[in-house]
Amino acid sequence: MDSKASDAARRAELERQVRRRRTFAIISHPDAGKTTLTEKLLLYAGMVRTAGMVKGRKTGRSATSDWMTMEQERGISITASAMQFVYRDHVINILDTPGHQDFSEDTYRTLAAADSVIMVLDAAKGVETQTRKLFDAARLRNIPVFTFINKWDMPGREPLDLMAEVEEILGIAASPMNWPIGRDKTFRGVVDLATRQMHLYTKTSAAGATIPDLTLADLNSDDAAQHLEADELELLREEVELMLEAGNPFEHDAFLRNEVTPVYFGSALTNFGVEHLYDAFLDLAPPPGPRHATDRDGNDLSIAPDDPHFSAFVFKIQANMDPRHRDCVAFLRINSGRYHDDLQVHVGLDARKMRLPRPHSLVVNDRS
Repeated sequence: MDSKASDAARRAELERQVRRRRTFAIISHPDAGKTTLTEKLLLYAGMVRTAGMVKGRKTGRSATSDWMTMEQERGISITASAMQFVYRDHVINILDTPGHQDFSEDTYRTLAAADSVIMVLDAAKGVETQTRKLFDAARLRNIPVFTFINKWDMPGREPLDLMAEVEEILGIAASPMNWPIGRDKTFRGVVDLATRQMHLYTKTSAAGATIPDLTLADLNSDDAAQHLEADELELLREEVELMLEAGNPFEHDAFLRNEVTPVYFGSALTNFGVEHLYDAFLDLAPPPGPRHATDRDGNDLSIAPDDPHFSAFVFKIQANMDPRHRDCVAFLRINSGRYHDDLQVHVGLDARKMRLPRPHSLVVNDRS
């Protein structure tokens, strides 16, 4: 193979690697179910066999992304936890951020490393104070936002009211992508509005710690009557038709411009609708794009993700992650190029050289 063909092959492989990557953060008001949703992605990706809960003291299982002792004791996320794994042949970088306002500065910094955001809302409370602040921070960075209305297996408000509140308070069009089947205790799944296919789930005895059984059925087929009562089926068909006729249409370009947010309903606790959300996320979320920077002379730079030169920025510094000794870890978002051991880099502000001799990667329940 000649040099031109070799270079073309390397560039094609680099472009493929860029396209298969998704880096996103999950934001919400405290207790909306953000960290539980993070944990369920690890479950569906096969990274954990049983999913822990944020408040898992009774079961002895705590959420994987809540690694600090204080987080496990208090049942909240305090630091932004970064994890990487493969799901459906995509490399996922997930940033689980703290929702509590006392630790929100960590979230603001972490959003700089995200290419998209999943915003989690409580079905009973809707858009809360911290949700609004974090959404504004995402919009300031022009980050596309998915909306997941959680806790649909518990008493909550009407879906139309919740979507109207998103539009009114956050100033973004809400486009429903699925529709809940039932409410509260009768919640049993969702309808994909694009295909009109029902995703019907069966609760497991593991109380959401394992993947539930899934049954697929066409909403307009005769088989649908085998799963729902006649009055339930009639109401569901009416609601779906209403959304298809009167709901905000989803346009991918408008989503990338932060003008519309796709809305999904479900329950992170029981896993109902979670897989549908994440599968759609892989298809709709943007891969890494160009990053803007300024050189030492004040000139604007645009760094393409397929640029062969290595570039990265620090979006977070965390101390005392290893209980065995004092440590301080800098979290890097790589913008371009490839990292290798003992890489020598130039620090942008003062041009001094620095070796990166000891890289760490965060895997489930460990650091290597």
